[in-house]
Amino acid sequence: MSTLVGFDAWAALAGDSPTSRTEWAALVAAWSEPHRRYHDLAHLAAVLGVAGELATDAPDRDAVLLAAWYHDVVYDPQRSDNEEVSAARARAGLRGLVPDDRVEEVVRLVLLTATHDPEDDDANGAVLCDADLAVLAGPPDAYAVYASAVRAEYGHLSDEVFTAGRIAVLEQLLALPRLYRLPAVADWEPRARANLAAELSLLRSRASSDADRPLADG
Repeated sequence: MSTLVGFDAWAALAGDSPTSRTEWAALVAAWSEPHRRYHDLAHLAAVLGVAGELATDAPDRDAVLLAAWYHDVVYDPQRSDNEEVSAARARAGLRGLVPDDRVEEVVRLVLLTATHDPEDDDANGAVLCDADLAVLAGPPDAYAVYASAVRAEYGHLSDEVFTAGRIAVLEQLLALPRLYRLPAVADWEPRARANLAAELSLLRSRASSDADRPLADG
């Protein structure tokens, strides 16, 4: 297990107490669920690592890192309210471990990951969203591994249904005026858009080929 998701890293944010230890263990168990192929402990560690590097100027660095811990703590590919349920899980899990105002900021930040579209003056939100989307700006081979893992998480869907849904997600991301908000990661933008556009082109081609395929008789 990466030290980024170890108890010491968690305790630096939420303290060392029996309640804190229980909550950390529950979080690790949730992120380790067997159906997760991308939204797993490795993703959590990656987001925590990037957020930690970017959060030097965030008004509440601890809130950003706590939000990273909770942002996909509930992840069920068959439901559409994962962010809302994860935010509620954060409110329940952090109560009594950190100040109430920080709890509410964590909740707000977790909800923000549903759109990845923070306001221009939302430094905490920019750090979390940029960290969560950092994978999009990786080298093409790393991006392909990410895309394959996402497909595996939706193994319950047919190729046709998944392709249509994934196309919609990619189009939504590409329609954002900016994928990243922090000047420090401005060079991620063209790489991420190139990766997204390449996947979108591939999926559109696949969808077109499927539509042109003749139906079998009988």
